[in-house]
Amino acid sequence: MPPRGVKKGTKRARQYEHIKDSAKSSGASESRAEELAARTVNRERARSGESRSSSSSSRRGSSSSSRGGRHSHDEPTKQDLYEQAKRVGIEGRSTMTKAQLKRALGRKRG
Repeated sequence: MPPRGVKKGTKRARQYEHIKDSAKSSGASESRAEELAARTVNRERARSGESRSSSSSSRRGSSSSSRGGRHSHDEPTKQDLYEQAKRVGIEGRSTMTKAQLKRALGRKRG
């Protein structure tokens, strides 16, 4: 059953069913699949202004449709970047932030 406020036969209802089916086929239980689908649909409704109220975290970041299959876990961790910087021989890497390590690696490669 789609989240409250989502009418039957609408785009969001179809989106809910699609996400729920996808989660179930990935091995999630029925209740977990419903929860994931409801959270995703509610977040998309908040980002597009379809809901009356929304948390700031729901509106933050890019929407799943604009992200186009990229996930936050696709990005290397700070530790990964540190290891790469170590291999390349970047000095001062131990005091660098993740963004600084990324920049330094980019300059070294390019």
